[in-house]
Amino acid sequence: MNLRREFRVVESSVVTDDELTRIINHEAQSGWCFNGFHFAMREGSHRPSMAFVLFYRELNDQAEPSP
Repeated sequence: MNLRREFRVVESSVVTDDELTRIINHEAQSGWCFNGFHFAMREGSHRPSMAFVLFYRELNDQAEPSP
């Protein structure tokens, strides 16, 4: 059985610990594994204006990726 990886990116303009935790928990319950964050910064600000939360899951060759 060959495994391949499917990726998912969830974008959030609310960048708080509560919101990011909610996103991670929601996606993990759907079978996604947390892979990391990417933050978009505004010039002159120390806080991110957006967060991209990255996930992946392993699929076998017989499974179809979800839309």
